[in-house]
Amino acid sequence: MHKKIINIAVIAHVDAGKSTLVDAFLKQSKVFRENEEKSTQTQIMDNNDLEKERGITIYSKNCSVQYKDYKINIVDTPGHSDFSSEVERILKTVDTVILLVDSSEGPMPQTRFVLSKSLELGLKPILLINKIDKQDQRATEVVDEVLELFMNLDANEEQLEFPVLYGIAKNGIVQKELTDKGENLVPLFEEIINHTGAYNPQFEEEPVQLQISSLGYDSFIGRLGIGRLFKGKLKKNQNVEISTNNGDILKGKINDLFIYEGLKRTETDLACAGEIVVISGIENISIGDTICEVGKINAMPKIIIEEPTMSMNFLVNNSPFAGKSGKYITTRNIKERLDKEQEINVGLKVEPMTDSSADGFKVFGRGELHLSVLIENMRREGFELGVSKPQVVFKEISGQKQEPIEEVIINVPTEYGGTVIKKLNLRKGLMQDMDSDGVRDKITYRIPTRGLIGFRKEFTNDTHGEGILVRRVDGFEPYKGEIPRRGNGVLVSIIEGVTLAYALNALEERGILFIGPQTKVYEGMIVGLHSRNNDLNVNPCKAKKLTNTRSSGTDDSVRLTPPTVFNLEESLEFIENDELVEVTPDAIRLRKTILKENERKKGGKTNF
Repeated sequence: MHKKIINIAVIAHVDAGKSTLVDAFLKQSKVFRENEEKSTQTQIMDNNDLEKERGITIYSKNCSVQYKDYKINIVDTPGHSDFSSEVERILKTVDTVILLVDSSEGPMPQTRFVLSKSLELGLKPILLINKIDKQDQRATEVVDEVLELFMNLDANEEQLEFPVLYGIAKNGIVQKELTDKGENLVPLFEEIINHTGAYNPQFEEEPVQLQISSLGYDSFIGRLGIGRLFKGKLKKNQNVEISTNNGDILKGKINDLFIYEGLKRTETDLACAGEIVVISGIENISIGDTICEVGKINAMPKIIIEEPTMSMNFLVNNSPFAGKSGKYITTRNIKERLDKEQEINVGLKVEPMTDSSADGFKVFGRGELHLSVLIENMRREGFELGVSKPQVVFKEISGQKQEPIEEVIINVPTEYGGTVIKKLNLRKGLMQDMDSDGVRDKITYRIPTRGLIGFRKEFTNDTHGEGILVRRVDGFEPYKGEIPRRGNGVLVSIIEGVTLAYALNALEERGILFIGPQTKVYEGMIVGLHSRNNDLNVNPCKAKKLTNTRSSGTDDSVRLTPPTVFNLEESLEFIENDELVEVTPDAIRLRKTILKENERKKGGKTNF
């Protein structure tokens, strides 16, 4: 009997409630038994520690639910622009998208990007206005804003007739009208079936056509290809031909075949058209490859994989504290881990360092978040690294040096708009549009990726944490010239030891400290930001000299300002070309590439 299959994706801006909605889908379709821990868990699909902590989805994942006699495959997609190429590929495997929009925020910039891709692919979205229990909800206005957005994105007449539902994802409630009293997700399930309908059963009778849209890795069975079976029936142990993304024709065999049942990857002997399947056995399978029957090649349009726009050097940690907390510290360890990452992370490219004095690798990715997520995962797995300042990837086009340009959409309180505009202009940005309602300004810029390195922390401070900044790479343009760098120098330790409050108290007059008392430091480690534009060598471990006489008040305890502590992204944005971030499982430290003061004075060679 033919299976009724519908594939859907949930798309929205970061933090609009995508993962929460998928949680509700899974719980209400009885995927879990009552006694299972996951029946009360939240953010079930975000099973990576980083995803849980940051509250964002980094890796798109699949699951399925059963409603009546329909199997609904759900893909929870990333919302952050660094993972936009993943969003695009996933959209090609679905029948419809649920566009989730916050009832008070309205459609956000990232929503616009993902929605435009959906409309280009001819999908007919279902609009779900979420968080209607908010006190400042303005659901009716938001629906009008979404309609306006559809029109701006050249939606066709069918797409403009989108159904509208209202809900509170965290309570598992969706309703047809704002005034209804919702109880569960049934209205949404029904709308999916009525609006979309099951995948056409006639495609089952045609020759196999499966395009790989994402990759996985299993330590037992190796590289996995994941994609939608558009046509035919695929069998386990079937011999196939592969039309690769670059046009070559290869032979192969499907060793293992899986489909999704709930959250589990379930082995099956047969999969029918419409299913999202996972296959193993084809060693070098890659994004965009089309799996076909032997002698019946029917390749699908190739998938364009976004080129990296940024690189960092991943170096072996050579600080005096190397190996004290990490398990994996050698070049071989780092190489094996990066090779494994390349198996599934198509946006990543790794090259050996060309400089013979450097012990490490040049790693290319789609942005700071893309690369910092990899570094953070490696750190948690027990790796130690020295990481260089992010560098943009330049291209030579028609003999001209070109660099990546980003579209940046900023939403800030009006009183901070002027400061932000001034900073972006200094960073070679060009304003495209500005709109203000007297309370908040919405500003659109085109700016070199270089100009945004180190900007996020500044932006957060300038807007007192109230600004929203969304960015996406928007092609290459001729090199824009020099961009001002960090204006201040740093305070650099000249000694290895443990910091003392007495010494730090004296250093507070010279700048902003990054460490507190009783912290282990070494020569060449950065301990603070100098108030002037030059680096200053300091001794943060200097003890107070004791005398035979004591006068009143001299032994009062020292009161220090709490140190400024950087997370990984902020550290990478802060450092300059002659500095590194030392990343270990228990610490993130800033340091000079050349640790010894006398070698730095000689202008010694850096690692890159």
